[in-house]
Amino acid sequence: MRQGSTRSASRFCSGRRASILLACIAALQSASATAAAASTSSADSAPPASLTPGLVQATLGLALVLAVIWAAAWLLRRVAPAGGSSRSPIKLIATQAVGQRERVVLVEIADQWLLLGVAPGHVTALQTLPKTTLPDPENRSPLAPQFSRLLALAKGKRT
Repeated sequence: MRQGSTRSASRFCSGRRASILLACIAALQSASATAAAASTSSADSAPPASLTPGLVQATLGLALVLAVIWAAAWLLRRVAPAGGSSRSPIKLIATQAVGQRERVVLVEIADQWLLLGVAPGHVTALQTLPKTTLPDPENRSPLAPQFSRLLALAKGKRT
């Protein structure tokens, strides 16, 4: 019984959809016939309008808006530098993410460096260090050559 009732319901829905579709097509045909009649009567009095002036006006308007946005961003960078004031006694030296929302931050205050752990809701002082210079990343021994040497050594032992 259920299958028969679903079939009749689907026939009803498809029949209803078809009647709605036919009504929409009829409405579109009558609207297009009305528009065609209106255009033939107005075509005798005025030539068809060109899209070029409207397109040029829209393009120039868009260009003007983009230029204003670019100028505002440039002015904002010039007036308010992102690094903050150079006269500030607190300077951010380095930061490293250690988790999704946790960071370790190295901050310079006077002649000291503070190593801070920053997490949502609290900041923890991890260590206080004397102010020194940071090591150059180029002077560190790279691990890639060591790894490739160890990998070649491991392959040599297996064969």
